[in-house]
Amino acid sequence: MKITKVELFVLKSSGLYNNPEGAEEASGPTYMGLVKVSTDAGICGYSDVETCASVAKAAIEAPKWSSEPGMECFDGLASLLIGENPLEVERLWYRMYRGSIYYGRRGVAIQAISAIDIALWDIAGKFYGQPIHILLGAKWRDRVRAYASTLFRSTPEAMREAVHKYKDEGFTAIKFGWGVFGKDRELDVRLVEAARAALGDKNDLLVDTGWFVERTAKEAIQVVRSLEPYRPFFIEELLHPEDYDGYRKVADSVDTLIACGEQEATEWGFQQLIHRGGVDIVQPDLTRCGGFTVGRKIAQMAELSNILVIPHSWSSDLLTAASLHFNAFLRRAVFIEFNTSQGPLSRELVKNSLRIEDGFVRVPEGPGLGVEVDEDVIERYRIA
Repeated sequence: MKITKVELFVLKSSGLYNNPEGAEEASGPTYMGLVKVSTDAGICGYSDVETCASVAKAAIEAPKWSSEPGMECFDGLASLLIGENPLEVERLWYRMYRGSIYYGRRGVAIQAISAIDIALWDIAGKFYGQPIHILLGAKWRDRVRAYASTLFRSTPEAMREAVHKYKDEGFTAIKFGWGVFGKDRELDVRLVEAARAALGDKNDLLVDTGWFVERTAKEAIQVVRSLEPYRPFFIEELLHPEDYDGYRKVADSVDTLIACGEQEATEWGFQQLIHRGGVDIVQPDLTRCGGFTVGRKIAQMAELSNILVIPHSWSSDLLTAASLHFNAFLRRAVFIEFNTSQGPLSRELVKNSLRIEDGFVRVPEGPGLGVEVDEDVIERYRIA
């Protein structure tokens, strides 16, 4: 079996992303990249990627730079893969990494590599007739507890209403993030207090403070201590993603679990975050960190350091499906992030949307990712 084509489709929903204060829900991504890898056996693999899709498309479609063996360093990602065996996921990951190293190593190049890697694992699963978690090497569970991933509302009353809404939908855990949080410390506390009161003692509250609000390590510690009376399961992204020393100071100073990692990439980056940053929870996004090939290594590093892995999974049901396979592989899985946005790129990419059942989402059992991409939806929203 050989790879015949690697494509990235740029998808756009109606209107630009809008996250006004007081919004009931994020509208979902405006732009999204969708990678499709095709083979001469008629098997195709897919992955979404939440990045600057037009830039990722350029990284994939750029021409080959040199015909000299061993000189791959400026090459377009597709040129590195055509004619290769898609089942050699580990070798192909490194071929893409080295072949793009002069314009890559992080950022959009790694994000494009991540999506291609997921698509290659999807192909492998379909070829062998197995779900990806089996190819990764483990199925520890057939369902994963979900948390609703949503925005902070602007008033305590709106927070209480939101909690009741998600509880009625079957969620037993809710993460509030971004929105108005970080603009008024007293209001921040009242919003979290209202959420905890509405959730009760048996459900979990998670908080994403949003690192776009710039804080020193000591200010971050103050934020955590102000929220600790309301028992958040974790507090996420208090500092700039590369502030490893700041994260170490925060994690060492508080009892609440500190989470970070959705912006991190590669096994080397996560090695820094784990050992230098000292966080309690790493949050690899499979479409940003390097795909399943890197995700598996992150899981093993985290296990050796006895910290938790809770993957970031916000963009669409396609990424959620990938993250469910990753959670099935983890020896200890805690949550699957479930994007509550109803935007078309979040909800319509797969034919059978993933659903909450008694607070959990079932791990797909079909071959590969185990979900079917809706080609009609791709054509409806495709602009490039």
